[in-house]
Amino acid sequence: MASKTVFIAFAKEDESSRNLFTGQRVHPKTPFQFVDMSVKEPYSSEWKERVRTRVRRSDGVIALISSSTPRATGELWEISCAIEEGKPLMGIWLEAGYRTKPSQLAGAPCKTWTWDNVADFIDGL
Repeated sequence: MASKTVFIAFAKEDESSRNLFTGQRVHPKTPFQFVDMSVKEPYSSEWKERVRTRVRRSDGVIALISSSTPRATGELWEISCAIEEGKPLMGIWLEAGYRTKPSQLAGAPCKTWTWDNVADFIDGL
């Protein structure tokens, strides 16, 4: 199974969920492999440039969507950047019952967090 490079967009408030999500890739029974390109550094003047460079180097982008997302200007910009760069994009719902899709996701699908949903997206890149 070839590893894919995936940028993970997430709200700062969802960092622990992002850690769990990216940690799945090392479990031996996980049906997918990817390299996490998310930006973990705090905002700086070069932040958008670094994000765009990482998005360009990625095979696709997964946006972790929660009730924090509507106020997460950084994550929303990352999603818009992925669309501008023409990258395959998928949202993953983090919270049971929360299904408010940000307008920045446009026509991109949002799915529940299951190995099959993530594997299907990554395998399709």
